Amino acid sequence: MRRDLADIRLAEYVFAPHYAAPLAMSVATPAPFRTGPAEDAPVIAMLAVGDLIEALDFAGGQVWGTAPRIGRVGYIAQTALVSLGDID
Repeated sequence: MRRDLADIRLAEYVFAPHYAAPLAMSVATPAPFRTGPAEDAPVIAMLAVGDLIEALDFAGGQVWGTAPRIGRVGYIAQTALVSLGDID
């Protein structure tokens, strides 16, 4: 969870200084989904090829977003993902 940014779909439920529209991305190579952007941050889950990520922020080669299959937010390497487009 981040206090500075939230999914725009939550705007009527959650206060945040900034909101972002999610970008649908697919895992292209198996990768760890972590609690933080650092390489040694704890791993929440290993994501498999084809898993969906709803990306909300891109910084330092990491993507922060939601992994709907596991219902969690976290970080994944941007190089492990391919874009699918905007989520309505």
